[in-house]
Amino acid sequence: MHMNGSTLLPLLALAGSAQPGQAQPPFWTSLVPLALVVVAFYFVLIRPQQKKTREHAELLKGVQAGDKIVTTGGIVGVVITVKEKTLSVRSADAKFEITKTAIAEITERSGERAES
Repeated sequence: MHMNGSTLLPLLALAGSAQPGQAQPPFWTSLVPLALVVVAFYFVLIRPQQKKTREHAELLKGVQAGDKIVTTGGIVGVVITVKEKTLSVRSADAKFEITKTAIAEITERSGERAES
């Protein structure tokens, strides 16, 4: 649909004018819906992500030798040694070092099943 200037002018005139005899609402009333959207975004997106980040940090603090893990790349292995920022993992016949942040989950803790 193509609008030319002659059809757009009446629409602009209607949108910008208040009815005669009616006072315009206060400025803060237009901020209420925006504030509600910001609050909704916080509870729907930001807060759950912060909780998930906290839980992952706790998971990384508790990793120890003997735990069976799955990395974010999908590698399944057993932790051999734990250092400050990295850990050594054995998977099948390979042994390699990964960063702790690469751990997606701990599937089994040193001989006992994890509560996943």
